[in-house]
Amino acid sequence: MEKDIDRIPKNQDTDIVIRVDDFGGRPGLTIREFVRSERYTGFTKAGTRIAAEHFNSFKDAINSIKESDFTSPSEGESQPQEQEKLETEKQETKKKAKETTKSENYEEMEM
Repeated sequence: MEKDIDRIPKNQDTDIVIRVDDFGGRPGLTIREFVRSERYTGFTKAGTRIAAEHFNSFKDAINSIKESDFTSPSEGESQPQEQEKLETEKQETKKKAKETTKSENYEEMEM
């Protein structure tokens, strides 16, 4: 079973092919580059395969992407709250690591 779903041009010589196939007896979705050149015409190793049992998770992830996710905030705009939260968590983790290291060093000195 092989069914090409779409071909998306990447550049003049390369397309990204999306297809449903049955590789090794296991159905799934394959997203792979297809090149056309003087030396070689065919699929490359570049790409990925999503097993059928994971397709719904993949589809949900793709469908969660919004057009606005592709635009970055203009200069002067504040960072999104999620980004700020991640930065805060990262700083707290570094602070805890330093405190733990200081505490361990102090305990070594007492012994």
